[in-house]
Amino acid sequence: MRETVLEIKGLTTQFRTRRGVVTAVDGVDLTLGRGETLGIVGESGCGKSVTALSILGLLPKPAGKIASGRIFFDGRDLVTLREADLRHIRGNDISMIFQEPMTSLNPVYTVGFQIQEAIRKHRHMNKGASRTEAAKMLGLVGIPEPEMRIDDYPHQMSGGMRQRVMIAMALSCHPQIMIADEPTTALDVTIQAQILDLIGRLKDEIGMSVLLITHDLGVVAEISQRVMVMYAGKVVESANAEELFGNPAHPYTVSLFKSLPKIGGRKGTLEAIPGVVPSLLNLPKGCAFQERCFKAQSRCRQTPPWQEIRPSHRVRCWKPVDQ
Repeated sequence: MRETVLEIKGLTTQFRTRRGVVTAVDGVDLTLGRGETLGIVGESGCGKSVTALSILGLLPKPAGKIASGRIFFDGRDLVTLREADLRHIRGNDISMIFQEPMTSLNPVYTVGFQIQEAIRKHRHMNKGASRTEAAKMLGLVGIPEPEMRIDDYPHQMSGGMRQRVMIAMALSCHPQIMIADEPTTALDVTIQAQILDLIGRLKDEIGMSVLLITHDLGVVAEISQRVMVMYAGKVVESANAEELFGNPAHPYTVSLFKSLPKIGGRKGTLEAIPGVVPSLLNLPKGCAFQERCFKAQSRCRQTPPWQEIRPSHRVRCWKPVDQ
């Protein structure tokens, strides 16, 4: 049994908009063990990134807020901490690789300065030592001639290289937890494999835990021990990776797997999930997936139970697949 380093209970995050209050994350429970990689998957807009931003207290103010729930890290509830205390945790104990590196990196500072800033603040290194460490981190993530590129500005780098800078920054303080929001989206497959290998090695060396947010089920299968599937702000299925990939139970999870291309499969179009994700301002009563579900029935208009169908395999559905 792994030691729990992060525990979320009943997290509900809302945004106030001109059209009304949007509940982007609805009653999410989550546990992350030390040295574990937990993958969170789902379509765009299902609440994955908002869950991550809620953990770090980075919701846009005043529109976004945590309406209810608790987030425990190192014996403290992050929801109740002061901003000054959260700043000490961000980047040091919990770091994050953001989805869009161009908007996450400051365009008026060199990439080296931005990596050094975190190292000097949290690891208390002087200017020379922090520059050496920053160049080392750039080399670790596959940037050639790091001693020279450390003085580049973000616009002088490609999208893939900027993403690697973000990863170097997130890893520079050897955090206990790294939240990776689509960490390999802008990278080619060779660099993607190198980055995943780097994250895996550092995870083993320092006992780091990883919260992996991605659309790429292949990445999830490669490095995650457990997987959570989200839809319309709720967790609809949770299991260890081998169980989920071998026996997906929620119709949404099954549909995600069916939409993947298969090596050696029949030629033709991919099997798409019908319909679109419903507006969070106008969700159907009961199961939010019912209008797109191939197993929908009348009782889906009522809230489905969160039930355990096999050991450590839970699903939010009235009639799971193969049940």
